[in-house]
Amino acid sequence: MSFFSDVERDLVVAGRTLLADGVVALDLRSHNGRDLPAWTPGSHLDVLLRPGLERQYSLCSDPADRSHWRIAVLRDADGGGGSLALHDDVEVGDRLRIRGPRNHFAFEVTPGTRYRFVAGGIGITPLRAMVAAAEAAGADWELDYAGRSRSSMAFADELVTAHPGRVRLHPADEGSRLVVDALLPTPPTGTAVYVCGPTTLLDALEAAGADWPAGTLHVERFEAKEFGAPVWPGPFEVELALTGGTVTVEPGTSVLDAVAGAGAVVLSSCRVGTCGTCETPVLEGAVEHRDSVLSPGEQAEDTMMMVCVSRAAGPRLVLDL
Repeated sequence: MSFFSDVERDLVVAGRTLLADGVVALDLRSHNGRDLPAWTPGSHLDVLLRPGLERQYSLCSDPADRSHWRIAVLRDADGGGGSLALHDDVEVGDRLRIRGPRNHFAFEVTPGTRYRFVAGGIGITPLRAMVAAAEAAGADWELDYAGRSRSSMAFADELVTAHPGRVRLHPADEGSRLVVDALLPTPPTGTAVYVCGPTTLLDALEAAGADWPAGTLHVERFEAKEFGAPVWPGPFEVELALTGGTVTVEPGTSVLDAVAGAGAVVLSSCRVGTCGTCETPVLEGAVEHRDSVLSPGEQAEDTMMMVCVSRAAGPRLVLDL
């Protein structure tokens, strides 16, 4: 994680563009015209709208152009109010409080690897920069992009025009639904699959890829995974290695709330395990990972945890807090 991932700054809304039905792009610049920090494909920003209301949005501009950052926001009338505020209340010239960028969906071109990108709806936003990076590197890649209708699919015309033959659109209202089982019917040896979109799409791809080679499937979720009861249902202890002391985490209380109550300072945002803001080093103990950020391989290492949702898988943890 870079130093800049925890930095907060006020940025000016320099541009506002309607990309598709219900999707608005906001271009953000520094107030003094200076270049913004570098970022890599897959990065997102935390937008701090007001106390208790923070939202995460993927960067979808050109990483090489540091004069501005662009996010695309889908209007969600049934959400918690973040997207409505950005659609209805934010105008060009306004300032937004931003934290980041942070990247838990990293993409890097490896020679000889074939790339398959799968987007559902607003899930195209982190993949747009990945597609550009793959194309610039001369990699073999394809994109399947599904949405309710062509008019609701941000960047659809741009991508098809720029990359004929590599981009397939699947607008449902035109009878072109994306069939997951038909995308990669056999284990994709030498292929990396990057997918972002609604839960139904991600769950279907994770099920289809259960027998794929390890590290093939890379997923970013906007919605939290569903979990049952904790594997360690009783209270457990968390030792705070930096601040000293031990905290007891009771059933029904998150590690985040317990350690914060003991005076430990932990940044947090989503509180449902999707943004990665509260990522905390684990020095000792087994973790029951209940986040949607870390890969299965990263979770198996038990070296980091998202303390907003993940818990101890035993009686004790030692955290670098």
